[in-house]
Amino acid sequence: MQDVNYDQIFDSAIDRLHEEGRYRVFIDILRNKGAYPNARCFHGHNGPKPITVWCSNDYLAMGQHDKVIGAMEEALHDVGAGSGGTRNIGGNTHLHVELEHELADLHGKEGALLFTSGYVSNDATLSTLGKLLPGCVIFSDELNHASMIAGIRNSGCEKRIYRHNDTRHLEELLAAEDAETPKVIAFESVYSMEGDTAPVHAICDLAEKYNALTYIDEVHAVGMYGARGGGISERDNAAHRIDIIEGTLGKAFGVMGGYITAEKRIIDCIRSYAPGFIFTTSLSPVLVAGVLASVKHLKGSSVERRAQQAAAAMLKLKLAEAGLPVMDSTTHIVPLMVGDPVHAKKISDILLAEYGVYVQPINFPTVPRGTERLRFTPGPHHTEEMMDELTQALVEIWDRLDLSLREAA
Repeated sequence: MQDVNYDQIFDSAIDRLHEEGRYRVFIDILRNKGAYPNARCFHGHNGPKPITVWCSNDYLAMGQHDKVIGAMEEALHDVGAGSGGTRNIGGNTHLHVELEHELADLHGKEGALLFTSGYVSNDATLSTLGKLLPGCVIFSDELNHASMIAGIRNSGCEKRIYRHNDTRHLEELLAAEDAETPKVIAFESVYSMEGDTAPVHAICDLAEKYNALTYIDEVHAVGMYGARGGGISERDNAAHRIDIIEGTLGKAFGVMGGYITAEKRIIDCIRSYAPGFIFTTSLSPVLVAGVLASVKHLKGSSVERRAQQAAAAMLKLKLAEAGLPVMDSTTHIVPLMVGDPVHAKKISDILLAEYGVYVQPINFPTVPRGTERLRFTPGPHHTEEMMDELTQALVEIWDRLDLSLREAA
């Protein structure tokens, strides 16, 4: 009997990624505090090189905001660095409690629960929800995030996948289930790779008709939409119709963490049963203090949101006018279709090496094969000059690689 060759197995797994052109390379950068989107890149051997970041999820640059940094510095000197443990054992601080109150208020819910990331909040909540509801069936949009898919899988319950944003298909699936079966409809408000939004009210109508709970992932929308940054559900006046609203603290709020908001009994159940909450060290109070400052600021300020939306609209227009294959997007996401993993990586590499532009290629499994793309996230501090330089660079690279441009708009 021959021994298992573990090295060969691992090498083969990595070789497959290289062969398919989707091996991921993490770029070594440091952002310049107070000068975002400018950063320093340490990729290569010539020391730090100045670059412009075009793919950050810190959509509103709140990670650079004076109020956020000041709150974190104050908390660091007041309570120290770490939380001290799980929420149950030493890791529950007044800052955690205060932030949960702010988040519950943001979404008009009775309670909120903090997690260490948006991924964990989705995985822990959906998996626990499915286990708590006997015979539960979860209805999931086909483009839901990997964390939602993981949570549904880990719940061990039945799932039904409906075509993206297709409420007619969703109703067919709902109608086929027994009326007494517990049901959860899980969907996102903003789909970050497509740049489109869910038909929230239509989904809520179906949930009411078929007695299903609703679970919305607002990670790419919180802070970005609504008068106070409550997301698409606030913008569309639908938050009161949704049972569980999940969000992140690491994108528009600029720091780190995830959360859910819901009525108190649901929050208490997840708090009491979810291993992903119970058995992990809580967020550092320093991070919590920063998020708290960010949430409070964006509840009262729409300056950042308006500037970001204006930047996104301007970039979409410039790319379209240049004949570049910018995808239709109704949100702040600006996806540029490439359709090939090797070309997507090549374009990204040329932009960084020759133009000082940092944007990561988006390949399978994040998006389906054949829909590989570049995903730009212009922020409130990306200037028109930066956009012109980016557009010109992309047109030159498209020509160099003999890729097709559209007719000028």
